[in-house]
Amino acid sequence: MGDLPKGDVSVSNIHIGMLEEIVSGVASDVLLYSYRRSFDGFAAKLTEDEANKLKGKEGVVSVFPSQKKQLHTSRTWEFMGFNKKMKTSIIESDIIIGMLDTGVWPESESFNDTGFGPIPKKWKGTCQKSANFTCNNKIIGARYYLTDGDNGPEDFISPRDAEGHGTHTTSTAAGGLVSQASLFGIAKGTVRGGVPSARIAVYKICWSYGCSDEGILAAFDDAIADGVDIISLSVGSSIPFDYFEDSIAIGAFHAMKKGILTSNSAGNGGPTPGSVVNVSPWSLTVAASTIDRKFVTKVKLGNGQIYEGATINTFDLKGKMYPFIYGGDAPNLTLGVASEFSRYCFPGALNATLVKGKIVFCEYFTDYEGVLEAGALGAVFQDTGNKDFQFSYPLPFSTLNVNDGRMIINYLNTTENPTATIFKTSQDNNQFAPFVVSFSSRGPNPITTDILKPDLTAPGVDILAAWSEASTVTEDDTRRTRYNIISGTSMSCPHATGAAAYVKSFHPTWSPAAIRSALMTTAIPMTSNNNIEGEHAYGAGHINPLQATDPGLVYDAGEIDYVKFLCGQGYTIANIQLISGNSSSCSEETDGTVWDLNYPSFALSSTPGKSITRVFHRTVTNVGSAVSNYRAVVNAPPGLIIQVQPSVLSFEYVGQQQSFVVTVGAELGNSMISGSLIWDDGVHQVKSPIVAYASIML
Repeated sequence: MGDLPKGDVSVSNIHIGMLEEIVSGVASDVLLYSYRRSFDGFAAKLTEDEANKLKGKEGVVSVFPSQKKQLHTSRTWEFMGFNKKMKTSIIESDIIIGMLDTGVWPESESFNDTGFGPIPKKWKGTCQKSANFTCNNKIIGARYYLTDGDNGPEDFISPRDAEGHGTHTTSTAAGGLVSQASLFGIAKGTVRGGVPSARIAVYKICWSYGCSDEGILAAFDDAIADGVDIISLSVGSSIPFDYFEDSIAIGAFHAMKKGILTSNSAGNGGPTPGSVVNVSPWSLTVAASTIDRKFVTKVKLGNGQIYEGATINTFDLKGKMYPFIYGGDAPNLTLGVASEFSRYCFPGALNATLVKGKIVFCEYFTDYEGVLEAGALGAVFQDTGNKDFQFSYPLPFSTLNVNDGRMIINYLNTTENPTATIFKTSQDNNQFAPFVVSFSSRGPNPITTDILKPDLTAPGVDILAAWSEASTVTEDDTRRTRYNIISGTSMSCPHATGAAAYVKSFHPTWSPAAIRSALMTTAIPMTSNNNIEGEHAYGAGHINPLQATDPGLVYDAGEIDYVKFLCGQGYTIANIQLISGNSSSCSEETDGTVWDLNYPSFALSSTPGKSITRVFHRTVTNVGSAVSNYRAVVNAPPGLIIQVQPSVLSFEYVGQQQSFVVTVGAELGNSMISGSLIWDDGVHQVKSPIVAYASIML
């Protein structure tokens, strides 16, 4: 492998030329990959004699045989420095995670209970009787909540998962170690959850036609009473505008009262501003980000050119070249479709006689249904959308950018008998990770603009985890799999759930707010270099489970703090009593401003072009060294003035609380200004984002 040649030359043509001198057949047929972006080299199918000939050629640095390298892990937890050899708590197996989702596939190896002891004595739940579902010492409880009209013919009237989503999220949070897991050989390695020894309680709230509010509230009700420690809910609705019209916010409030943290997905409405959901300040809101692995699907043309696409292609054509046809050349004339329309490959637009058994090129990515119904062997789509996450499809499939698409159109238009093949997906390093993926919902908070949401981000892109064997790999597919790769904030949420359960296992008496604070203040800082929305994309940063067990200080809060917050937000006594379930009342003493809620982040907003000053009152609790002194370290970029009083906090014992005041002044333009406050004792760095932004939502 050498440096790239200078000048405007075709590296692939150089490689084909070299191969033509040593092989007896067609050089382009043996060329597998042409490396042409960072270094000069290629991969080819050669005999030993041909390889030796190549070694002797001038300009060849090295020739060596390809070897099979094995992945050692499914990457997500290891990417966060959270490997299977990390320190674990002796009470991890007493932690119970309540999963509110589509149910679970109990026979999955991820839920094997070998080595588990008796069910924790605190458990008060049940395994709802069903002909096709059995609990064990790993899945210790299971219930389902069916509302008339929610289920379809494929649903199981039991806690069993027919869709796959719930099995995936549950194994991500708390699945056991399973080696050699993969999706048809892709991403092969060891999969596991964040807390493999924890117990699982399943609450099936989602069916073919949705997840009803009544089912959600019933599940919260049961889970709280059953004795779960953490609730995970990768479900959401449209953008909320009132906490009391959101069943999840209501359920999470009741969970908080009983010391149970609810971990929520932030939604998949990104990158639209203000699209974040599940924003109640008493729950954890999780965005989705990438890891240092990405999947690529390469397309090779008959002229030897290879292009890199963005899908998960589970089909192996073994490098065989197939006839390649442009969708615009195969209009369905029977239905009066013109080539100007068939080039997009919409359903019904293609002539099945012309495309059957061929690979079709389509100029615009809509869906696979048009090529599938026409009997195409595979498809290559030109795609102008985001390529920071991938999908699987029921046929060989790849999507290319516009520039590569133009090159392919030129090839199709200038070649008499064009051919192509689509390679099975391989994986590559994602050097820009982590960054928040495009689909992850963004802030600002649509209900309370000065509560920063999402809280943090966690891996949610191309996640390999357990799958329901009643479900197929994709829609319109017949293949079954035990493990599948999917993306969403539904996938990032259980990563945060697992991390929260891990912290809980070391600190079983910590409140939900303390656990959330530990996760937020120890999060790995991120920058707007990869996400222009800044903290509205990633909150406090990327989750760091190991560090979260020792945060030094925590921002704690309880029911009375949230009641004060709600009073300050203008909610009526009747509404507050409805959600709190007690005789809470609002008065001058209990009215609290949003800036005084003891939250681990600081946010202030106003209309563009204004100067604004806000005063935040905060209290931290010492959970680190008994005797310690923390110094305030402020990062205030131009346009932001941050003052902290006092600037030093001294502690004499664990559990001691100290209060401080942060005054923030900002000159608001049209963009966000991001700063931070770090309390530093030389061992712990307790970091909180401080953001000021102009909001049109005011």
